[in-house]
Amino acid sequence: MISKSTIDQVYETARVEEVIGDFVQLKKSGSNFKGLSPFSDERTPSFMVSPVKQIWKDFSSGKGGNIVAFLMEHEHFTYPEAIKYLAKKYNIEIEETERTDEEKAEADERESMYLVSEYAQKYFQDILWDSEPGKAIALTYFKERGFTVETIKKFGLGYCLDQWDGFTNAAIEKGYQLDYLQKTGLTIVKEDASDSSKNRRFDRFKGRVMFPIHSMSGRVLGFGGRILTNDKKAAKYLNSPESDIYHKSKVLYGIYYAKQAIAKEDNCYLVEGYTDVIQLYQRGIHNVVSSSGTALTPDQIRLINRLTKNITVLFDGDAAGLRASIRGIDLILEQGMNVKVCAFPEGEDPDSFAKNNEYEDVVLYLEENAKDFIQFKASLLLKEASDDPIKRADTVRDIVNSIAKIPDRIKKEIYIQECARIMNVSEEVLFNTLAQIGKKAQADQSKKARQDQKAFEIVKDDNIIEHVNIHDIHEKEILKILLQFGMNKVQFLELYQEQDENGDLIMVKKESDRKVAEKIYLDLQEDEIEFANEVFRSVYSLLINELIAGENFSFIDWINKIPQNISQIVVNLDMSENKYELHDWKRREIFVKKKNEDIVLRVSQTITSIRLKLIDDLLTGIANESLNNEEKGIATKEQLENSMEFNGLKVKLAERNGLVIKHFEQKVH
Repeated sequence: MISKSTIDQVYETARVEEVIGDFVQLKKSGSNFKGLSPFSDERTPSFMVSPVKQIWKDFSSGKGGNIVAFLMEHEHFTYPEAIKYLAKKYNIEIEETERTDEEKAEADERESMYLVSEYAQKYFQDILWDSEPGKAIALTYFKERGFTVETIKKFGLGYCLDQWDGFTNAAIEKGYQLDYLQKTGLTIVKEDASDSSKNRRFDRFKGRVMFPIHSMSGRVLGFGGRILTNDKKAAKYLNSPESDIYHKSKVLYGIYYAKQAIAKEDNCYLVEGYTDVIQLYQRGIHNVVSSSGTALTPDQIRLINRLTKNITVLFDGDAAGLRASIRGIDLILEQGMNVKVCAFPEGEDPDSFAKNNEYEDVVLYLEENAKDFIQFKASLLLKEASDDPIKRADTVRDIVNSIAKIPDRIKKEIYIQECARIMNVSEEVLFNTLAQIGKKAQADQSKKARQDQKAFEIVKDDNIIEHVNIHDIHEKEILKILLQFGMNKVQFLELYQEQDENGDLIMVKKESDRKVAEKIYLDLQEDEIEFANEVFRSVYSLLINELIAGENFSFIDWINKIPQNISQIVVNLDMSENKYELHDWKRREIFVKKKNEDIVLRVSQTITSIRLKLIDDLLTGIANESLNNEEKGIATKEQLENSMEFNGLKVKLAERNGLVIKHFEQKVH
């Protein structure tokens, strides 16, 4: 268990904008920050962070919360893991008691897989540095590759002994279950159909040097292993299989080490292999990641897109690799990103080039040889086309096909102009070709939409009418006011009934200074109004007690100590109006009125609206009772008088607070 003092120190020290900034590129937006959602595929920002209140809200997925909630959502951390991650980031010493066997047993499956992977990483690293085979074979190999001791330790490189079950046996002895060793792919189990006790188990990475693969937050997800022998039957590189924690298509090797440099440099170098990343990083190029030998995927590109809009793809000098790379470039363009391409001299790759050149020379080469994707594609394809006019026409069409994938229309036009210049073809022809491609894509999309509609046809019932829950609207508004202005002291106009000298009741107006929270609390108490929504009632109870209890209310402290399910609702309510900042209305000269411009009016009208709805509910009850009485032949004079009295009260309340009477739907049964 982590001590309360450690948790308090973490919350006091950690900054939500700094932590989320490691995963999402944030830009200033008024007093807040905005960025692309890390939970959905989007091209316009819908993700907002409030440094003042230390909370975040993702309007595309509906998620939100404090700093710990983000790590739990994004990295699938448990609560203790999130606290530990923050403590490590801010160099806070963790006070905790060791987990019992019962607590370990209670860990869920995903957490157990993470624990196994973390153990494996440490085991392989220890074997590298502390065993004779590790030092003689693996460490020698890494040093021959040009890796320094510091680099080897930083990337957590290791070695799996050339034994059939050395790692598996060590893990089981440490108390890790074979089931999780198998699910993470670290151990292969060959089952004996006749006798399960004779099942054989093997280390997947037997005799390989190990490259741990980390998530963006630094969790070990899986491994890449390189064989050191010349066994032609064995794959040179072997990766962990797909699992609940490791999805190859969604992971980039080196992203944990590169994320801050990518955001700072506003550019990401994309290479192919593990050693390419490590060698460039060691040389001083830190904003580099790898697709780990797999074909580039949209999910991997979106991972980069959260940190920068600019990708520079680095390729080996061989022609076959260059030709195969074009598909990846088109995927990057589809995501609305800017892409450049840099090919190394023939016979060189990012690993060897970084190893054999100084930092300044590597940087200069990348700057001078990184080409715009059109220039790269044109030069590559034209070499193949030579003087063949048909191949040349195919090359032009190929380039226009790539341009068609760009979502931004202005960029499309500029690239068409550039293509016309390079390929010596008229712009008109290229624009016509682009239009044809667009029409075909639109037709294909429409066809698919029709097929989908036919496959999932839904019969619409015109008799179904969606009813708005008025109570929820009012209760949300009360909570928003309390969250934003609860501690504000303002002047309210209070109305009292007093007797004059003749003994008649008269209405007296009196101005009084009150906290907004006190005003709301007293008004609701006066009419004995309780929240109808059970969840909102819980939020109100926690919040109103905190606001009225003392003179100082810290939103940050309060939200960090309330239950997680309640804090999620609080964030949704508090940041709901910040959504309009994302639209940048000011730039369009549209000025949205802020809700804090007249707190008094907002409070009084909300309370009055609640009272009007309550009166409407009473009138509905009277109407139902009258209807029943008529059917039974009972006089309804009393109900009629009550109804007239309540309707009169509605009018007075509305006039007093400048409201237009809304006739809520009365359900008469």
